Amino acid sequence: MLGSGKCRLRIYDLTKDDKKRLMHLRPIIVVISDVPGSKMQLRAATSHIVTLVAKEFNLDPHRMLWIEYYPENKYGVDGKHVIPEKFDAVEFTWHEDKAIQPKWRTLKPPLLDEIKKLVNG
Repeated sequence: MLGSGKCRLRIYDLTKDDKKRLMHLRPIIVVISDVPGSKMQLRAATSHIVTLVAKEFNLDPHRMLWIEYYPENKYGVDGKHVIPEKFDAVEFTWHEDKAIQPKWRTLKPPLLDEIKKLVNG
C-alpha cells in the first residue's frame, strides 16, 4: 500500500524454478497491477513503488524486469466495448538507490508470451 492507493504485486524468481538451469540476465520479474477502486494509478507512482520494492525485498534493480499489467477492461452498455489486456515493461535510471525517469515499452512476443504464462499460469 502506498499512501491511500493499493496495487497488486507479484514477484517471480526464475532461478528458483528453472529446471534447465538457464542463466537469465534478469531472473527477477516483478509484475504490478492496479487494484480496482484504488485511488492511485500505477503510472503516477511507478518510480516510487519500484524503489520501495527493490529495497523491501532486497532486489538488485539491474537484475529485475519491471512489468506493469493492465487486465482486460470492459465498458459501455452491457460491456460491449473492450480495452484489451496490456503488459508494459518499464526501464528506470537508478540514481543512488532511487528509480527515476521511467520509460515504458509494450511487451511483444516471445517475452510477452512468457510473462503471460507466469501471470496466468
